[in-house]
Amino acid sequence: MKQTLVLDQGYAPVKVVPWQHALTLFFNGKVEIIEEYDHEVRSTFLVIKMPAVVRLLRRFRRHKKPVKFSRVNIYGRDGYACQYCGAKKPMFELTYDHVIPRSQGGTTTWQNIVTACERCNAWKGGRTPAQAGMKLQKQPVQPKDVPAMVIELSRSSVPEAWRDYLYWTGELDEG
Repeated sequence: MKQTLVLDQGYAPVKVVPWQHALTLFFNGKVEIIEEYDHEVRSTFLVIKMPAVVRLLRRFRRHKKPVKFSRVNIYGRDGYACQYCGAKKPMFELTYDHVIPRSQGGTTTWQNIVTACERCNAWKGGRTPAQAGMKLQKQPVQPKDVPAMVIELSRSSVPEAWRDYLYWTGELDEG
């Protein structure tokens, strides 16, 4: 399924949405289409190419609601790093850990969940950090703002139309 990269007014990546949602935003006057795929969408009275990259026309307001508790937001708050050994890892190599285990009355809240690598989580087991002889890098708290969003993409699967709008930490593979 084709996805569309959404940019803010300054051309910085914001998120990835289904192409259908991007078209809805376009017809509602909220985005402009910057890049298109070769595929066309047809209706009885309209033919339009699928949007590959769109740019928001207005700044979107972030409502001051409490940050939603989720695995991705926990990883973002903790900087995609194990809170025991400090190792930075890709999201698929991380788990989240109850600082005070549920078996000891711990709850699943912002203040009791941290990001852990699989090795540290296995070592800690059903113990508290003190019982396991481990130390937290920092105490877990509920963030005031949504943690920085990381869009994980494989360089080999990124659509060509997106490449000028993404920031890379290394060289792109040719081919």
